[in-house]
Amino acid sequence: MGERGDHGVLEAIGDTPLIRLARVVPEGSAEVWLKFELANPTGSYKDRMALAMIEGAERRGELRPGMTVVEYTGGSTGSSLAFVCAVKGYRLRIVTSDAFATEKLRTMEAFGARLTVLPSEGGMITPGLLPRLITEAERIRDAEGAYWTDQFNNTDSVEGYRRIGDELLAQLPGGVDAFCGGIGTAGMIVGVARALREAGSAARIVALEPAGSPVITTGAGGPHHVEGLGVGFVPPLLALAGQDEVRAIDEREARAMSRRLARDEGVFAGTSTGLNVVGALALAAELGTGRTVVTVACDTGLKYLRGDLFG
Repeated sequence: MGERGDHGVLEAIGDTPLIRLARVVPEGSAEVWLKFELANPTGSYKDRMALAMIEGAERRGELRPGMTVVEYTGGSTGSSLAFVCAVKGYRLRIVTSDAFATEKLRTMEAFGARLTVLPSEGGMITPGLLPRLITEAERIRDAEGAYWTDQFNNTDSVEGYRRIGDELLAQLPGGVDAFCGGIGTAGMIVGVARALREAGSAARIVALEPAGSPVITTGAGGPHHVEGLGVGFVPPLLALAGQDEVRAIDEREARAMSRRLARDEGVFAGTSTGLNVVGALALAAELGTGRTVVTVACDTGLKYLRGDLFG
């Protein structure tokens, strides 16, 4: 158990398309390209992270047949872990909250995960929510002898996300002038930055966070509803990113952009993708024509149909 070649569906992770945005990019701006991570099996780039964390633990002997996996998550990581664990035959315990999309919780259950759902404050992602989820995940780990993937400290995720950078280098032989992406665990921006830097790219690396919880830029947390980003603390992996800058993006602009992407570009994605594109458009305006900006479409809009994002 655990060899990727044994399970054909896992081969569908990665090698996602790269699409150029057109109608949302103003004249005089740099080209803006979107890594279409919606094409992964669960519709999320977290599939890359989940597979890397599980297979890293298998290689080290920390995760063995018959064991249970546990993680705290807002949903996309949980859906991806549930998918990978289902294929590989591991039981999965998920600690989550009612602050996150119902579609994500149901997806985890559909793959066979057992959920512990903690109540939120008015359905918002607050600075105190993640610490409560972490405490419960630790309790389950200790009580059941489960393997905790511990996504915010797990460096295996960096190698999973590094493939995005490797793919970008092949898809854009003319080079990348700037790459930006929202910060959740920070594994994605670390992995992409590592691939670009080691290939000799001088791309400007810009990390993004919700302006409603600008912990990285100002040290102050706050409530918001951009799932997967703005966790209320500075993620430890961010220290490995070597980013050039961190910017805070208004959630209202991100939500409006998510809706516009669907109508004008045919890209049906969540708020985190809208936030990424708002950041990318700002960079494109600053860099001007003849340059290239890249960001990531994180997950499918199908996960947010019960909320008010597209209502």
